[in-house]
Amino acid sequence: MTVKETLAELVAINSVSANTNFEIANYLQARCERLGFVTEQFTYQNEVGLDKINLVALAGGSFSKDLNIELALVGHTDTVPFDANWSGATSVVERDGKLFGRGSCDTKGFIAAALTAATQIDLKQLARPLALIFTADEEIGLLGAKHLAQLQPFRVRYSIIGEPTSLQPIRAGKGYSLAEVIVRGREAHSAYPALGASAVFRAARLINRLEAIGERLKIDIHDGFDPPFTTLNVGIVNGGTAKNVIAGECRFTLEWRPVPTQKPTLVLDLLQDAIEDEKGNDPDFDCEVKSDRNDSGFDTSSNSALVTFLESAAGKRSGSVAFGTEGAQMTRLGGEAVVMGPGDIREAHRTGEFVPLVELERCTEILKDAIGKFCL
Repeated sequence: MTVKETLAELVAINSVSANTNFEIANYLQARCERLGFVTEQFTYQNEVGLDKINLVALAGGSFSKDLNIELALVGHTDTVPFDANWSGATSVVERDGKLFGRGSCDTKGFIAAALTAATQIDLKQLARPLALIFTADEEIGLLGAKHLAQLQPFRVRYSIIGEPTSLQPIRAGKGYSLAEVIVRGREAHSAYPALGASAVFRAARLINRLEAIGERLKIDIHDGFDPPFTTLNVGIVNGGTAKNVIAGECRFTLEWRPVPTQKPTLVLDLLQDAIEDEKGNDPDFDCEVKSDRNDSGFDTSSNSALVTFLESAAGKRSGSVAFGTEGAQMTRLGGEAVVMGPGDIREAHRTGEFVPLVELERCTEILKDAIGKFCL
């Protein structure tokens, strides 16, 4: 089966994150077992009780806590939702050398390349263990990869993580953190402001402090990123109930993307300091912060054998990205990680998502050579 045919079968499976990924995991399990891999499912339930599967296919070793995988090829099975009017979302259409379909570049293209590369290797000849790791729920918080990292079911020396990078090796990535901030006041008629306390005004003062925190973060430079510092953003603000009522509550979302050398909770700590300052000026200042996502970044040495190999194989210098990947979770399993895959991240998550066929085929060759380099 060609890489294009494999991609078509993967895209035909609707695996949006809101659903269970059993269908695509079972498909991948059957494909891998026919190739000679042994497989194991690492299941978990999401926050609404839906079962999800992380599937690991292994060759050249046996599953145990002492397992040391030399090379893992990692792709996430879930996709973002698609517009119901996109009739070709789950059927690959080729046009002008591009393969269109949901997940074609993010990241079913990489998965198809990994499967195809494995068919071109005699797995019985492996000197060191190879794993294909297929995760769940990457698009909604890297949940599957986090589950594996917490379990620690094996160790991995080198990981190639599929993301659409136009085949540029990515050796470093920023983290991602998110918080909801709830500021409370006291409702009153707007004609009599002394009877109330505006939650919107209080939130505005706090947001102004966050803007100053953002400026302070620019001092901590990490070369190789664009921009080369931790960024933060207040993306949503909601407050008040009517134009003539002093707002009793105001909520806003805060996200930040920390550089790898910085702990992912630094902005949260600085926010708490700002809240304490506000309480000093306003004893009735009432604020609650809910933060359940604090993902660290990753930074693999430019001298890594995996980095130098992929730079040579792809003919591109390694770089960094600001968007979230499973790189940090894979490094928690013990080794060095590089993110790489066919397609452009700017084409992901949109109607008309596509992967160039030439990149898909080239990725297959690179992954085949990587297996030969590290596992044969």
